[in-house]
Amino acid sequence: MELLKKAVEKHRERILAAERYIWQTPETGYREVKTSSYLAEKFEELGYRLTYAEGITGFYTVIDTGREGPEVLVLAELDSVICPTHPECNKETGAVHSCGHHTQCAALLGLAAALKEPHVLDSLSGRIRLCAVPAEELLELEYRKELRAKGTIKYFGGKPEFLHRGYFDGVDMAFMIHASSKFAVTDGSIGCITKNVIYKGKSAHAGGAPWLGTNALYAANCGINAANALRETFKEADVIRFHPIITHGGDMVNAIPAEVHMESYVRGKTFDAITTANKALNRALAGAALSLGANVEIIDIPGYAPLINDPGMMQVALDAMTAIIPEENVNIVHSTSSGCTDMGDLSSIMPVVHPYSGGAQGTGHGADYIIADPDAATVKSAQVQLAMLHLLLENGAARAKQILADFTPRFASKDEYLSFLDSLNAAGDRITYREDGVAEAKI
Repeated sequence: MELLKKAVEKHRERILAAERYIWQTPETGYREVKTSSYLAEKFEELGYRLTYAEGITGFYTVIDTGREGPEVLVLAELDSVICPTHPECNKETGAVHSCGHHTQCAALLGLAAALKEPHVLDSLSGRIRLCAVPAEELLELEYRKELRAKGTIKYFGGKPEFLHRGYFDGVDMAFMIHASSKFAVTDGSIGCITKNVIYKGKSAHAGGAPWLGTNALYAANCGINAANALRETFKEADVIRFHPIITHGGDMVNAIPAEVHMESYVRGKTFDAITTANKALNRALAGAALSLGANVEIIDIPGYAPLINDPGMMQVALDAMTAIIPEENVNIVHSTSSGCTDMGDLSSIMPVVHPYSGGAQGTGHGADYIIADPDAATVKSAQVQLAMLHLLLENGAARAKQILADFTPRFASKDEYLSFLDSLNAAGDRITYREDGVAEAKI
């Protein structure tokens, strides 16, 4: 392990410089032009030949040891979140890396540099794919709908988009380390469906003749209240979350709002739980529109699959952490996060693990989030990732092969999984008002 630690440590300044640059250049999903270009340039300086994502940000490169074995994908996410109250956010866009993704990029660069050092690959079999991937944070849904309508993307998340494009073809397993307050390995996280909800009413003078209008904002308020009334019907074990925001609430104060836009997710621990809760919420949202004589368009688009970390991969992560940072109290925490990540999409078809490094401090996605210990979040993270590659691919990749032999995927193939995702798409007005006064609702 000393060889591996030193191979990364040699590039410490390169790693920390990347962490600072990307922190100061935050960009949200599918907009990470500067971040992707910077990281690609640094990879090319190391001698890597890159395959660039067509029409969007991101890239990958494949390292072949020349010896037979599985291919391991190592990922880093390019995008930031939006938090306009963060003191170091971009003042024009509100973008800031209070998600810690910039540390992943810096660590991936450190891993790439270390893999170029003498003898680091000598005992390994198989292939290593290093990938900078866009758009993990599931935000700016209207913007991603526009990209989808143009044919630029098919999926909102970068990993399912890369999967769809074939950029992960040939990959057998994957991992990625995310910055947190301490090094840890967990069971996984929940998944989600994304929702755009458009309440449609009729405009009228708000003071002079409000009775001639149909108030879409009131319908939206009723919809939110109806959804809230369902919360006690959700089972705790299903970890259902519904958290709408209103992104457009009307056009001017002296007119009855004719159209109101909302965004949300429906999150849950399993696809069955997500789809069941989603149907109930659609019924509540449509019922609210019906109660006021309005209409509602509900656009459901697949978000992310629940993440189920593979037990064998979890143990690899734990063993690597214990070897690299023995001073840390590292263990496997058997809990499921109520956040979502598109690593879940990959876990549906291959063994993955999504552990955590130390170094971060404050509230994730919040105004007080900082990287208090950049060395832990980047350098030590890269060392752990290099150790994981060795544990998986040394001795003829025996450990990786055993993990693959023990793995049972939730979907038999990439195509089967993506076909299932596509089946979750739904759109259209949910109420039909007939001339005979009867209204019909579709949920």
